[in-house]
Amino acid sequence: MKKLIPFLVSSILVVGAVGCQDASKNASETPSTTNEASQPAKEASAKTKTTAKSPILSKLEEKIPGSKLVVAEKDGVVTVTGTVPTEADIKKIEPLVKEQKGVKTVKVEAKAASTKAK
Repeated sequence: MKKLIPFLVSSILVVGAVGCQDASKNASETPSTTNEASQPAKEASAKTKTTAKSPILSKLEEKIPGSKLVVAEKDGVVTVTGTVPTEADIKKIEPLVKEQKGVKTVKVEAKAASTKAK
């Protein structure tokens, strides 16, 4: 009996610790699942829209480190919003985005972080 009680208590603690780890994993996965589930089903063009944003955003992040940009695309019109480190980086956005296939026009609504500090 003396060995049974510590064994049961330690078993409960181990199960509780494992259960907490799984819950935190699920919590981090939940927002993306929730966002997908809460949005209505979209047409095939929306899938193209998502795949078009990804290479544009990755290209911008690669060429302009420290930027916090959001890319929206609709019918070949790409809108870039957010912040970049300097005013010169704003001028880099349009040529980088126009390199991507399927982009007709680019609207740059980004702001330089250095101007906010002044």
